[in-house]
Amino acid sequence: MKQITRNLRTSIMALSFVLLTSTTFANSKEEKKVDTVIFKVEMDCMGCASKIEKNIPYEKGVKALKIDFKKQQVTVTYKTKVTNKKNLKEALEKLKFKVKEEASK
Repeated sequence: MKQITRNLRTSIMALSFVLLTSTTFANSKEEKKVDTVIFKVEMDCMGCASKIEKNIPYEKGVKALKIDFKKQQVTVTYKTKVTNKKNLKEALEKLKFKVKEEASK
């Protein structure tokens, strides 16, 4: 009887461990969701592009940044769990740029 109880406890502990690890792994996948947004940003010179390049990558959740000065576009890839389009737009506006969301990829 003691052997059965011991085996049952061991099985329950192993099953609990597997379930806990699976849940943690599933949650970590959710946190890695990313989205991309394209903003139309009025930039007058390459200094403006440089200002964006120096500041926006440090916003929470930003994974990638691409600036196209000729098209006046800023493309930002970000973690959806950490930030959103509104926060990114506000970050650009704090740098004194006129910003309009253009499209998403």
